[in-house]
Amino acid sequence: MQSQDVAPRPSSASEPVVDVEQAEAALVEHYPRLVRLAYLVLPPGLGRNRRVLTAHGLTQRALPRGRSSAPVIPAQSTGRDADPGYAFVRLQVVRTALEAGLPLRRRAWPKRAQLPPLLPQVRGLRLFPRSGGADELALDQRLAALSGPARAAYVLRGLEKLSDRAVREVLTAAGVDDAAAALRQTDRVPAQYALLDSPEFDACSLQARPTDLMRRRQYGKATLAAAAALAVCGALVALPGGGWGPDGAAAPTYAQNPSARAALDPGRLTRIAPTAWKSSARLDFSVWPARGGLTADTALLRRALAVWARPGETVRVSATRGTPSGGPAGPPQLLYAGDVDNARVVILYDGLRIARYAEPKDSTAGAALDFARVDGATGSEAAAVVLNRSDGNVRYLTAPWVKKAALRDLLKPASGTTDLGLTDGVTAPLASPAQQTGACTAWNALQLTDFSGAHLLSDLGELVPARLTTGRPAAPHEASGAEGLRTWAPFACSLGAVRAQGVRSVNAWQYAEQPLPDASGSAAWVCTRAETWRGGGPRVLAQFRTPGGKYGAVAAKAEDVPACGARDPHVLAGVVWKSEAGTWYLLAAGSMDTASIRATGGVRAASQGNLLAVRTKQGAQAGLKGTLDDGRSIGALR
Repeated sequence: MQSQDVAPRPSSASEPVVDVEQAEAALVEHYPRLVRLAYLVLPPGLGRNRRVLTAHGLTQRALPRGRSSAPVIPAQSTGRDADPGYAFVRLQVVRTALEAGLPLRRRAWPKRAQLPPLLPQVRGLRLFPRSGGADELALDQRLAALSGPARAAYVLRGLEKLSDRAVREVLTAAGVDDAAAALRQTDRVPAQYALLDSPEFDACSLQARPTDLMRRRQYGKATLAAAAALAVCGALVALPGGGWGPDGAAAPTYAQNPSARAALDPGRLTRIAPTAWKSSARLDFSVWPARGGLTADTALLRRALAVWARPGETVRVSATRGTPSGGPAGPPQLLYAGDVDNARVVILYDGLRIARYAEPKDSTAGAALDFARVDGATGSEAAAVVLNRSDGNVRYLTAPWVKKAALRDLLKPASGTTDLGLTDGVTAPLASPAQQTGACTAWNALQLTDFSGAHLLSDLGELVPARLTTGRPAAPHEASGAEGLRTWAPFACSLGAVRAQGVRSVNAWQYAEQPLPDASGSAAWVCTRAETWRGGGPRVLAQFRTPGGKYGAVAAKAEDVPACGARDPHVLAGVVWKSEAGTWYLLAAGSMDTASIRATGGVRAASQGNLLAVRTKQGAQAGLKGTLDDGRSIGALR
């Protein structure tokens, strides 16, 4: 929808008067909220760096020149309620933010808000808010599709908590011709108002990155060159920064060596034959064929490669921990190019990383670039890649050797699976557990079947799902069997603790079973260890589950420790437990090769074997030490 013209509206004689001091007090007190308001109303097409600076500039210029009348429009029901100073500066911010989104017209002087801000100025750095999640990205894209007045209506309704009547009054005072139409347009966007308070839209809490360092160096040398060199430099600087050329959202080029040029040539992309995996000695991403309906779209592939090499400031870039985000060293391998839901998606592989480029179908604005490290991935670790996320659902592209894809709820091990179907290796969408909030009532896993059997994978919010296994750390096996499903069921929700950590695989190992001292049954001790693609930073949880309990309880956790892993398959943990009769006990368990356990501190006790149970008091604090069969000491996991 086209942006609506914004024109100033004369004020009524009955409106309250605001002086400069009152408006300044309101602006200083509520500066972060006003800047957030301006940032959300400004068109995302400005780019995040200019959008941040413009939001600050517009807010700082919202003071009146003298005594001015303020519209009687209610503020949010907080300390700003009935404050005419706040209502005045808010109106000024909305009015100028709407003016900034108007297109420039020939034979007409631009308004001040339409030009880059004179103040504040930042040189040598690009500033942008901290990245949010997939929901914030989706909301930002939906708001970008609205007109300026509709975007302002949504923000006033959600951020300022104004009624529709108050929103119409603010928009009308800001010069919007048809405020009612703007409100009707916002009804097409889901009411995800809580996301407006996300760090994604906080233009006062910023991250900084350098500008194009190579280009700055070239400009410095160009000042000492001859007039011809200066003319060429001037022509480069004069190129419109917001326009879209054949390279889409890519920043200006600086790499001109042969390898870099080859990496940007869509004609040099590696394409694997569809049947190559059948005769290959290895099953990994290197034998995936190129799939999708746009593998011959040279323009799309060129944009994807150019953005990978030089992502512009409007491109949203994310990478799993420990994953480099630089350009490819040579021509990468094409895994997919096609339309997925409302986006065009390209997936590339350079031997170390998976790179996913996505752009809306109707434009190249709002492009995103995601990276995931996959070096050494084989078999089930290279069996699926996230193709797209939308409305809390995730869709996968599977390996060519996958015969069947299904959904399995890990919390219900006895239930069956739901077939997802496969169309050219693409699954139907399934609800992602990585984006669920609130109580954990289900944990959907992806079950893939190939010639070697079934494998379980879990989405943890990254490009490549994590492989789930069970058994002793030295010889884990697939979790898709009946025993593995029963092992994982009480502890599946604990996978939420390792979201977005670059997790490669998670193993669940029941290392001990302990009869409870009140003879009510036996408790299970399970250790889960999440290994990462980068090698470091594994996370270990020791969990305790009583008979009949639906979920396990975390008894101890640690990071960057060898415990519960292939190099050190030992673990010791304890918990203070209350029996049904109200008696408190210290329970501890070690792996089977634990010869003895000793408790120190607030509880003093010792036992032979790998189990310890001793009566104690509520809130007791104790230290645990164990001795292995070979005489080595082991400490409690912490």
